[in-house]
Amino acid sequence: MEKHHQFSLWYFVLALAALFAAHALVSAPQIETLDYSDFKKLVKEHGVVEVEIGTAILSGKVRSQALATLLPAEKAARLERDKDGLRRFATVRVDDPNLAAELEAAGVRFAGRYENTWLKSVLGWVVPIILFLLIWSFLLKRITAGAGGLMSIGRSKAKVYVEKSTGVTFKDVAGIEEAKAELEEVVLFLRSPERFRRLGGKIPKGVLLVGPPGTGKTLLAKAVAGEASVPFFSLSGSEFVEMFVGVGAARVRDLFQQAQTKAPCIIFIDELDALGKVRALNPMGGHDERDQTLNQLLVEMDGFSTEAGVIILAATNRPEILDPALLRPGRFDRHVLVDRPDLLGRQQILEVHAQPITLGPDVDFRALAGITPGFVGADLANVVNEAALLAARKEKPAVAMADFEEAIERIVAGLEKKSRRLNEQEKRTVAYHESGHALAASAVRHADPVQKVSIIPRGIAALGYTLQRPTEDRFLMSKSELLDKLAVLLGGRCAEEIVFNEISTGAQNDLQRATDLARSMVAEYGMSEHLGIVTYERQRSPFLPVDGWGTTRQEYSEETARAIDAEVRELLDTAHLRVLDLLRKRRELLDTMAEHLLQYEDISGAELQAILKKSRALGEGDGHEPAA
Repeated sequence: MEKHHQFSLWYFVLALAALFAAHALVSAPQIETLDYSDFKKLVKEHGVVEVEIGTAILSGKVRSQALATLLPAEKAARLERDKDGLRRFATVRVDDPNLAAELEAAGVRFAGRYENTWLKSVLGWVVPIILFLLIWSFLLKRITAGAGGLMSIGRSKAKVYVEKSTGVTFKDVAGIEEAKAELEEVVLFLRSPERFRRLGGKIPKGVLLVGPPGTGKTLLAKAVAGEASVPFFSLSGSEFVEMFVGVGAARVRDLFQQAQTKAPCIIFIDELDALGKVRALNPMGGHDERDQTLNQLLVEMDGFSTEAGVIILAATNRPEILDPALLRPGRFDRHVLVDRPDLLGRQQILEVHAQPITLGPDVDFRALAGITPGFVGADLANVVNEAALLAARKEKPAVAMADFEEAIERIVAGLEKKSRRLNEQEKRTVAYHESGHALAASAVRHADPVQKVSIIPRGIAALGYTLQRPTEDRFLMSKSELLDKLAVLLGGRCAEEIVFNEISTGAQNDLQRATDLARSMVAEYGMSEHLGIVTYERQRSPFLPVDGWGTTRQEYSEETARAIDAEVRELLDTAHLRVLDLLRKRRELLDTMAEHLLQYEDISGAELQAILKKSRALGEGDGHEPAA
């Protein structure tokens, strides 16, 4: 591997010091060995034999006998002895207009000496100027490096992976079989385009991968390039747009020019929504830089032919804000959904990520997939990594099933904070609060089974938690299931009211979630008998929890808004009374669960079932709400 030396500003400091030292060395006068007054004394006494007169220095030879009689021994010793027995001297020239006459009167041979000063000029002026120009050029390159340099600011910033250097194939992609099957056609076209051209078919110009964050859209695009063994241009949509007008359009042109030279190849644009948002009228006039960049992308996609073997892949998790011109046939004419994996998909993803991990004999990926509903590929990769770290921290020889379960709990509920000490009253309140959630979930018919109840603080603000795990993947929920979900959310607050005759701030998050759920039932799902089958909310982003346009415009009257608020309030009040009645009938069971939590700090799913079974055996109730 070639070794790259990191440039440092200290190099310039050392270069300047060397320059000044050389300048001082060249321009420094000869060492003065004789005072000018002593020189004049020797001239008068005829002790000087010859003199060379320079612009700044007088040098020459004197007789040793004269030195011995006219000067002290220490001064005479400073003069170098010549081979003819004379002594050489040097003294600084003084402005003395009578010097030539005195030398001539004393019979001294003297002559002028021409000194060439070009080297001093070069070192004193030219070299510093060149050096400072180099420093300025270096700093300018560093400043403009983020934009690719002033001369290359319009060039594409795409990272190019040639042939199989992406290191990813379809074997590394699991859990999204439908999306993988859609893209296999692209791989076949890049490998054998004649197969499609023979029948006159045309491959789609662009393939848009849409799905929630972390589902593997970028990984899937790299796998396509790895399978086809073609160059892979990878860049983000935000890399096109800069502060300089026209830069984004220039980079789009440069990207497609590079792709044409390396065809067949794949261009992958990640986070396309950063570049392809819906174009809007600019109230200030003129054209927006982002619109110019998008326009250039549309032109380039129209201008090239798939016969050259250039395929465009793009990924986004906000398809609802993309410009319709991007999505029409002839541009991104194929949309591939990369959705959250199902049960089998999660099992396959866990197996792929666990390949380099040393596993214990009790690890069951099927069971782990069952308790991770809603997890995407990135979440599952994090689960495997966290489990390996936990096992390594405990110095285990292999990663066991318990490590995976603890890792899932850590990701879902947050990090345990055993150092956060609660006083006895707070701890008792949390115990009854979580027991209320668990008992409500165990009593209603459509709630997910409780896997664990704990009063150990976790995360940022959670003082306890009740962990529920669905038994299967669900894609639809009925009104009765949503009402049972409301009951579970209000179980903690109702337990506090029953036991302590007052409420605490611990139910804030429960109330917020319950209110959002009730409002969705009324305003989105048409589950209100008074308001009818009308939806009053704009459709939100299918993959992100925020609205696609940031804010939701109210498209109904104030009277309807009041009716919606009243229906939401009625749903919550009804659920509140239902849970109060449910928990009062099971007060002894509620006390038993709370005391168990105060003693052991958590209850597993099996322990909860044992408590409920014991309660049924004692005739305290079957744990389930009677059928309506």
